[in-house]
Amino acid sequence: IILFYVGALGVIMSIFPWDSVNPDRSPFVEVFLAVGIVGAASMVNFVVLTSAASACNSGVFSTSRLLYSLAKRNHAPGILEILTSKQVPANALFLSVLVICLVVALQYVVAEGVFVIISSVATFCFLYIWGIITICHMKFIRKRPDLAAKSVFKMPLFPFLNYLVLAFFAFVIVTLAFNPATRVALFVTPVWFIMLLLIYQLKKEIA
Repeated sequence: IILFYVGALGVIMSIFPWDSVNPDRSPFVEVFLAVGIVGAASMVNFVVLTSAASACNSGVFSTSRLLYSLAKRNHAPGILEILTSKQVPANALFLSVLVICLVVALQYVVAEGVFVIISSVATFCFLYIWGIITICHMKFIRKRPDLAAKSVFKMPLFPFLNYLVLAFFAFVIVTLAFNPATRVALFVTPVWFIMLLLIYQLKKEIA
């Protein structure tokens, strides 16, 4: 993380002051052009596209397997549990691809804000998941100190760091709430959780 994010920003800021970077152009392209590399934009675009394709591939793989695991535990429709002759959860894979196609279709409906909306909702979901993990860690240590004592890798400065992490998550949410572009996630994310709760309750009643 330090090398590819902080290090990259350090290189860019050492060449271009932060207040003179053109937001309409990639700062990486600007750096390559400054050192005289011809075709810098094409090279950066190639790297970005291959990275996006790799991330999409890993996302489709993990999502399809997650849906399959949920179906195996009776937390998702049983149709997602079906495997092909090569042990591939085809229905879960098709559903994952369908959702991606719907997101691509949204690009043509709200082209200006679809990325911000989806990334903001995903950010809130991740904050929720990581927040629950942090709280569960605190409860685990307090309710099962015998098991926590046997752990080889212990969290330092417990519980101070737990509260610090939760405070940081709250700071991120407040920061996103002040941005009109990301504020919509505050209204969309609760709808998403309510929909998941309704689906879970319906599945529970059917079972």
